[in-house]
Amino acid sequence: MAIDFHKYANPTRFLRLASAVFPWVTGAAVLLLVTGLYMGLFVAPEDYQQGETVRIMFVHVPAAWMGMSVYTMMAVSAAAGLIWKHPVADLSAKAAAPIGACFTLLALVTGALWGQPMWGTYWVWDARLTSMLILLFLYLGYMALWGSFDDHSKAARAAAILVLVGAINIPVIKFSVDWWNTLHQPASVATLDGPKIHGSILTPLLVMGAAYMMLFLSVFIIRVKAEIMDRRLQIMKISQLQE
Repeated sequence: MAIDFHKYANPTRFLRLASAVFPWVTGAAVLLLVTGLYMGLFVAPEDYQQGETVRIMFVHVPAAWMGMSVYTMMAVSAAAGLIWKHPVADLSAKAAAPIGACFTLLALVTGALWGQPMWGTYWVWDARLTSMLILLFLYLGYMALWGSFDDHSKAARAAAILVLVGAINIPVIKFSVDWWNTLHQPASVATLDGPKIHGSILTPLLVMGAAYMMLFLSVFIIRVKAEIMDRRLQIMKISQLQE
């Protein structure tokens, strides 16, 4: 039986679903984070070249995944808001933006900490690094646009256009290691020939990826609830002023 996602355009139904899911995703986030960190820090072997510094990967790589994934989700939500006028779509994108920005910043900071012992510098204008920095600026620009308009519909439209235009940066990040000569290694997890990482490293990496996803959903639900309540409060204030 197909699920009718349009019915969740109703904020009340969306809140009901979010409230039911929240305890499960929060519990999963805690369990997966503890498990992933333990496996990454104490179970996974050190790299024969990078030594113990390779453990930064278990924080850095999933953060980069989430930075790109959250922005992609925002682009889908923005398109839904522009095309179908989905009342929850714009609020979902707005709620997700600060979370995605935090993941992207975490990826940049941990990448710099990892790069110093590996490359001898915290930062180079590498194609992957530069495109990730642009992603952070896109997040910040999106949030700034929302704060630049008093009118909710104008803010949502301007921010949606920005996020859709900026979506071109996602494939640039993904394929930058293939298109240009960069310091980053080519894709080693999602490849046509399957993962190129040993299971002892891949397993905790995937567990941390799942942990970050559950963490995102937990914070996202809280933020969407807050955005819906704030929107309702604004509508009530406008109605009282018009009476």
